[in-house]
Amino acid sequence: MIIITTHLHADFDCLASMVAAKKLYPDAVLVFPGSQEKNVRDYMEQTYFQTPYRKLKGLDHDAIRQMVVVDACTRSRIGLFADLADRDDVKVHLYDHHVSSAIDIPYDHAVVRERGSTVTVFTELLRERGMDLSPAEATLMILGLYEDTGMLTFSSVRGEDFEACRWLLSCGADLNAVSVFLKRELNAQQVEMLNRLLANLEFDKIGGVELAITSASTVRYIGDLSTLAHKIMDMENPNALFVMVRMDDRIHLIARSRVEAVNVGIIAGKLGGGGHQMAASATIKDMTLPQTLEKLRIAISDSLEPMLTAGEMMVEKVISVDAGSTIHQAHTLMTRFDVSGLPVVDGDKVRGIVTRQIIEKAIYHDMAEKPVADFMISEFEAVSPEAPISLVEELILGRRQKFAPVVDPSSGRLAGVISRGMILSKLYGDSLKKPYFAGRSSSVRRDPLSKDVRSLMKEMLPEKMLDLFGLISEVADESGYSAYVAGGFVRDLLLRAPSMDTDIVIEGDGIQFAKKLALRVGGRIHTHEKFKTAVVTMPGGSKLDIATARIEYYPHPAALPVVKMSAIRNDLYRRDFSVNAMAIRLNGPRPYMLIDFFGGQADIKDHAIRVLHNLSFVEDPTRAFRAVRFEHRLGFSIGRQTLALLKSAIHHKLFSRLSSDRLLTELIMILNERHPAGAIARIKQLDLLRFIHPGIKFDSSSEALMGRCEDILAWHDLTFPDHPARRWRVFLMALIDKLDLPQIEELKATYKSAKHDMDKMTDSMAHARKAFGILASKKDAPPSRLRELFVPMEDEALLYLAAKSSDGRIRDAVTSYLADIKDVKPLINGHDLLALGADPSEKIGSVLSRLMAAQLDGSVTDRDQALLLAKQMLENIEREKGES
Repeated sequence: MIIITTHLHADFDCLASMVAAKKLYPDAVLVFPGSQEKNVRDYMEQTYFQTPYRKLKGLDHDAIRQMVVVDACTRSRIGLFADLADRDDVKVHLYDHHVSSAIDIPYDHAVVRERGSTVTVFTELLRERGMDLSPAEATLMILGLYEDTGMLTFSSVRGEDFEACRWLLSCGADLNAVSVFLKRELNAQQVEMLNRLLANLEFDKIGGVELAITSASTVRYIGDLSTLAHKIMDMENPNALFVMVRMDDRIHLIARSRVEAVNVGIIAGKLGGGGHQMAASATIKDMTLPQTLEKLRIAISDSLEPMLTAGEMMVEKVISVDAGSTIHQAHTLMTRFDVSGLPVVDGDKVRGIVTRQIIEKAIYHDMAEKPVADFMISEFEAVSPEAPISLVEELILGRRQKFAPVVDPSSGRLAGVISRGMILSKLYGDSLKKPYFAGRSSSVRRDPLSKDVRSLMKEMLPEKMLDLFGLISEVADESGYSAYVAGGFVRDLLLRAPSMDTDIVIEGDGIQFAKKLALRVGGRIHTHEKFKTAVVTMPGGSKLDIATARIEYYPHPAALPVVKMSAIRNDLYRRDFSVNAMAIRLNGPRPYMLIDFFGGQADIKDHAIRVLHNLSFVEDPTRAFRAVRFEHRLGFSIGRQTLALLKSAIHHKLFSRLSSDRLLTELIMILNERHPAGAIARIKQLDLLRFIHPGIKFDSSSEALMGRCEDILAWHDLTFPDHPARRWRVFLMALIDKLDLPQIEELKATYKSAKHDMDKMTDSMAHARKAFGILASKKDAPPSRLRELFVPMEDEALLYLAAKSSDGRIRDAVTSYLADIKDVKPLINGHDLLALGADPSEKIGSVLSRLMAAQLDGSVTDRDQALLLAKQMLENIEREKGES
């Protein structure tokens, strides 16, 4: 017997997932291990629920050979069926969306995906198998999806949930049923209980997070406690709510959360229940309400991240100003490093605070050469690194201090600072997760400043990479540094398409760290002192980029940056776009925490490319090309404000200041993308193409040529996987295909630092154009003629030639040469000719070329024939010499 079961208190997600599982296991029987919620019972009665199901009573457990568990992955949630999982003769298959729950049911097969509902998981599985749904089945499944996602408003909702909803509607799901069966009208007993729970509601701060807890007892059974919890959440708007109601000998816990910091699934799991991050439940036996409340508080405290301290949040490597410095010098520092306030120091002791407003007013009043100490705020408060962040919040927001210096109490030395912006980001990051309808201009953040991504990393990354991160963590701890993985790796991880190209950032001396790491792994190291970076080559040949957390300033627009050591926040702020300005901490007291100061998570959700500040393109105009590259690689769009700033940089002719080296580097990176034609078209649309070369005309025929280049490159990579072509060269030839010879010479002169590459490429391109003319005028060329034409050309030029031609004969000639002719080995060599008596002064090379031609054209098929023909050629040469 095969049974399909779910958790003890079945909601619509449970019932719908059981019905969906029945389609995958048509011989299975549905069995509820416990009760159903009232609205589920109403649905089953009013719709004459057609799918057969069995009650637990009378079920022959010994006859069960397979158990399919849906919407649950912990033993405590499936009641008596937990014992079945321990039997060797019972196969267990799990389907769930509670990725945060620790699976403690032994299983043979499991599908657990991070979705808003288990219905979404089954929708994906059914679609993968090409299975259809009846309108009744689709309606039930959309009920489950809507209920478990809060009508698609919970923060646990994923894009896949919306796609599942779309498909269910296309299958005939009836939304009228949603309004009928998910309505939350209360009966008299529920209204009475709601009033008692509201009267007993207490707000408490545990682990720095304010929560709501309430409890009540009743001698009567009250159904749908989850409905009451929803009402309280709507009325009181807490970060998280825990409702406990004693009925008979059991206490029923309903938990709801709106904040990332409170994972109620984990908390309920500690009390024998389960669920997901935003909604969970548990049933507790043999305990009083006070005992349960105490156990709940302990579970909450254990599950919350430790409260941040000032030392954990502060920015180290602080930009400060000496007390004797002038107002003008302080203003220069603020402008150069884009800060709005500075600690004023005497040696390494903090003496005061100075703000941009003070500096600008002093300059306005002709005080630019006066010392900063004359105008600094000397009445201020500092905090120690161990101070709780709540104390810093009170200091900055309550007492309106501009920023908080963090001072080592033992030495009095300035250890770091915490700014008002950092505090506000933390508060908004921990703010309530309610439905969000505001435009992008709203200041409300939808994503936390930091969150634990350990489970995502374990799910998406290979064991080898996790081991490497563990080793980096160890070396960083031993060195007293903080280590982060940052940039594109983090972006791609959040997009669930992780890259193995890692960018490690060290708060400390990155080069010294790299030397220690290389010593530990037995690798080699190459350093770049100017930029404080290093590359560690691992024993297997892979490379790891390591950088010192740094701050940069640009001496003038489009210049290369000047670099200084700094902290991770400043390091991320110097980056190009918000989606690339996130990091994950690898060590310390809070490892595997995602750090997002600049809204990168929100921009990933919005599919937007946005710069971090308004002078981004002024400082580095190459970011415009990068914006286009990421826009097309990720399928994102350049944000409206970012696009306006980009166009302004073009208007102010900042790109003319770029060095040809930097421009060529960006162009090569674009041309190395899988589908560069779209990016080049966008570059043309933005009027950036002229900065590469004003003569380049990219029209529909150019775009078509690039498309054909993609096709021929795909063939080449598939045919010669160990010898990949340099994609950028093929696409660059296609891009400059319409330039005449003088324009190509101009191009080479412009990019003279890459003269060797450009010379080889353009020479090959000239040969390709010549070969194109010859082959187009002939019907067929023998293999020897193809070799003669193609030998002077690089493979990339051959691929360009094949793509350029609309004549199938030319494409066939190129592919035949690369696959069958290019690497043919000669049957004999020069030593063989000398052994035949050839004079070394004679044209041995000419004889070998003629022999190879004969071999390719089929007139010579083996070594003996080749030696015979060679002998005849040598005799003819001798005869001709004698006659002359």
